[in-house]
Amino acid sequence: MIKSGIDQDALVTMFAEATAKQGEALRKGVSEVTLKALQGRELTLANIRGVLKTVTEAASSGAAKSGLPMPDVEGLLTQAFAGMDAALLKTVEANRRALEQFVGQGVDVQEKQVKGVLANLEKMEDMFFATVTKAAQGAGQPMAGPWDQVLEAMKLKGTSTGAGASQTVEQMLAQAQTTLRDSRASGLKAAQAMMASYSTLVSGVLIGMSEGLQPKAAAAKSSKK
Repeated sequence: MIKSGIDQDALVTMFAEATAKQGEALRKGVSEVTLKALQGRELTLANIRGVLKTVTEAASSGAAKSGLPMPDVEGLLTQAFAGMDAALLKTVEANRRALEQFVGQGVDVQEKQVKGVLANLEKMEDMFFATVTKAAQGAGQPMAGPWDQVLEAMKLKGTSTGAGASQTVEQMLAQAQTTLRDSRASGLKAAQAMMASYSTLVSGVLIGMSEGLQPKAAAAKSSKK
């Protein structure tokens, strides 16, 4: 079944057939699936929630079918969460790159749309936890217990997404002050017009980031031959 641009059946199978020793492979697999789904849509909070919900549900369903003891199931779900976190961190990076362009052209961080983007970044970690928690609760027993343990541990540790988002907000505020001092307002109107399609632009930046990695990956494979 395809939902939110994700082949849920394939993801369920990935977890159902996983062993306790395949944690890193699962993390990478979840990260790739999540990132691909996010690249196929505008990066609004609503769309991100939909992707996270689908991935969480598929991971829960697959882990429940794995037949592994609960401690190992908890390990699988920890990798699922880590994979989603890695993908979300890339969306934060895509937002940072897009915001740098706007602020560099003189867009005031007090502009309504920029303030909205920064506010959403600040909410990213809370949204992440809330979405996964709700989806995990919907999965019911026997996954509720393992998910509770995973989420509790991650709340204490914090996510890469949350740390990246906080850093981005601080960086943008600092950059905006520098821009004001330099009086760089020549591109303000053009930048304001670009803000109208901000979510689409960030999605394009995210795709470009991944495409930029492909030549390196190809070169690495070639060097191994």
